[in-house]
Amino acid sequence: DQDEETSNTSESLESVSLADASAEKATQGSDTDLEVEDPEKAFVGITGTELYLEACRLMEVVPVSHFIQNLAKPYINLNHHGLGPKGVKAIAIALVSNTTVTHLELEDNCILAEGAICIAEMLRENSSLQELNISNNHLDTAGAEAIASLLLDNMSYLHTLQLSGGLWLQLAGRSHCLCTFVSLQGNYQVKELDLSHNEFYEKGGQLLGQMLASNTTLEILDLSWNHLRRQGTVALGTGLRSNSALKILNLSWNGVGNEGALALGEALKVNTVLVHLDISNNQINNEGAKKLCRGLEVNGKLKILKMANNPLTMEGASALVTSVRKNPKSMMEEINISNVLVNETFIKLLDLVCQTHPELDVIYGEVEGCIAKIPKQHPNPMKVIQNYLKEHNLRLWDFFRNIDKDGNMKIPVAAFQRAMMQQSSIPLDRVQIGELVRKLDRNRTGVVDY
Repeated sequence: DQDEETSNTSESLESVSLADASAEKATQGSDTDLEVEDPEKAFVGITGTELYLEACRLMEVVPVSHFIQNLAKPYINLNHHGLGPKGVKAIAIALVSNTTVTHLELEDNCILAEGAICIAEMLRENSSLQELNISNNHLDTAGAEAIASLLLDNMSYLHTLQLSGGLWLQLAGRSHCLCTFVSLQGNYQVKELDLSHNEFYEKGGQLLGQMLASNTTLEILDLSWNHLRRQGTVALGTGLRSNSALKILNLSWNGVGNEGALALGEALKVNTVLVHLDISNNQINNEGAKKLCRGLEVNGKLKILKMANNPLTMEGASALVTSVRKNPKSMMEEINISNVLVNETFIKLLDLVCQTHPELDVIYGEVEGCIAKIPKQHPNPMKVIQNYLKEHNLRLWDFFRNIDKDGNMKIPVAAFQRAMMQQSSIPLDRVQIGELVRKLDRNRTGVVDY
C-alpha cells in the first residue's frame, strides 16, 4: 500500500511540476501549474520535506538544506541563495499546503517572471503565509502582473509585501503594470508595501496617487528612490487628502522639490491619519519648507518628519520649529534636519517651543560657533538624578514608576521627555534630557526600557 501511495504521490508531483514552459503557459491563461486533479489525494501521507525533495528531483535542482531545516518554523530566510526560477518552483510546490511558515524571505534569487508566477499561484492556495520579500528578483512585466493580479483578486493572506527593486519593468510594460497595481485600491489584505527602487517616474506617482485616494487598508508604503519628482508627488499629495489608512510614507530620494513640498503641505492640512513622513534628500529648500509648514501649522496627527539632506539653512529650520509652536494641536515628536548648521538664536527658539511641546526632539547639525569655542558642559543627567534621589532618600525604581503610569517598565520616548520637562524637582534642561533618552534608548526603538 505504501509503495502504491508513493507511486500516486510521484504521479501527482509530475502533474504539479513546473516545467520550463510554465511561465509562458501562465501568461497565456492556462491552468495554474500548481493545480492537481485531486489535491487531497496528492498530499496524503507525504510530509513537506518529502514533497520538497521530490519537487527538487523533478525540477532537477539541488535541495536547499536551510529550507528543509526550517520548514516547520514560522520564519524562513532564503535571501541571496541563488535559487533561480526552478529552485523557487520547488519551494512553491512544498508551500502550497504548508500551514506553519508565515514569513518568507526570497530577496535576490533571480527568480524572474517564471518564479514570480509560481509564487503567485502558490499564494492563491496557501492560507498561512503573511509576510513575503521578493525584492531584487528581475520579475519583469509578466511577473509583476502575476503578483498584481493576486492582489487585485484578494486571493492571498499577505499583509506585508516587499517588492523593492524587483520589478525592472520594460518601458512598454511599465504603465500597464502600474495600472494593475492601482488595483490595490480594492485590496483589503495588504497593510505594508515596499515598492522602493523601481523607477516608477512621474506617471507611476500619478497612478499610485489614485490608489491612495481610495485604499482603506494600506498602512505603510515605501516609495523611496522612484524618480517621482514634482508631478508624481503632487498626485500622491492629492491622494493623501482623502486617504484614511496610511500611517507611514517614505518618499525619500524622489526629487520632490518645492512644488512637491507644497502639495504635501496641502495634504497635511486635511489628512488625519499619517504619523510618519520621510522626505529626506529631495531638493527642498527654505521656500519649500515654508510651503510644507502651512500644513504643519494645522495638522494634529503627524509625529515624525524626516527632512535630512535637503538644502535647508537656519531660515528653513526655524520655520519648521515655529510651525509646531503655532499649532496647539501638534503631535510632533521628531524633526530630523541633521545636516543643517544652526546658531544660538535657533537653540533659544527651540528651548522656547519645547516649553509648550516638551515631547519634541529636533535633530540638527552643529551649532554655529561651538567648534571655535569650548562647548558648554552639562552635568551627567543620570548623576543629577542619582544625587537628587540620594538627598531625598528615594529609589531609582520609585522615580521611574512615577512616570510609568501603566506599570509595564517601558515608557514611550515622547512621554518620557514630556514628563522630564514638566517635572520641576530635578534641574535638567532639554539637552540633558535628550542625552538621557539616547542612553536609555540606545537602539532608537522609541521606548525607554528602564
